[in-house]
Amino acid sequence: MNPTQARFLALWSRFGGSQAAAVYADLVHHYTEPTRHYHTLHHILRCMRDLDLARAAIPDPDAVELALWCHDVIYIPGAGDNERRSAEWLQRWAGDRIVTAGHIAAVILATTHTVAPTDLDACFTVDIDLADLGNSAARFRQDEMCLRAERPDLDDVAYDACERAFLSALLTRPRIYHTGFFHARCEARARANLARRLARPAPR
Repeated sequence: MNPTQARFLALWSRFGGSQAAAVYADLVHHYTEPTRHYHTLHHILRCMRDLDLARAAIPDPDAVELALWCHDVIYIPGAGDNERRSAEWLQRWAGDRIVTAGHIAAVILATTHTVAPTDLDACFTVDIDLADLGNSAARFRQDEMCLRAERPDLDDVAYDACERAFLSALLTRPRIYHTGFFHARCEARARANLARRLARPAPR
């Protein structure tokens, strides 16, 4: 058993969930789909890294961790309901054994990044999901290329328009990160990365 699997199994067991090995196998099956380049287990492990850095500031780190594990488990490029399907995936596996599954499903829905979360678990989950925006310029560019590779259905003009709309919406907010921890850690660099990206000319 590798450390990643051991971590998930321990978390699932702490929630009282059953069939932990089968849940993990299904989760890995989804995150290793060949169409994925950014929304992979590597992204989840980066989320775990940021979660561990902020753990002392998070009131319920286990709830945030389970939401992060599951928030991209269903990812169909271009679909508008991936978060809803991911939340439903969690609830199917949780059954009636994980009593907080409804709350965690609601936290997963917050990762649409369309509405500012009010629940603190959701605030940390959303911030951790977006923490990669505050990486170095080189890492940000690499993530851009991975995200672009997930949308072969769009030509460069259409993809650029979609990406600009999402990033512009983030940049015009008073703050990208909702928690003090990630605002202090990521806000300035994320804003610089987004501004640099949006300053590039659109393809023709």
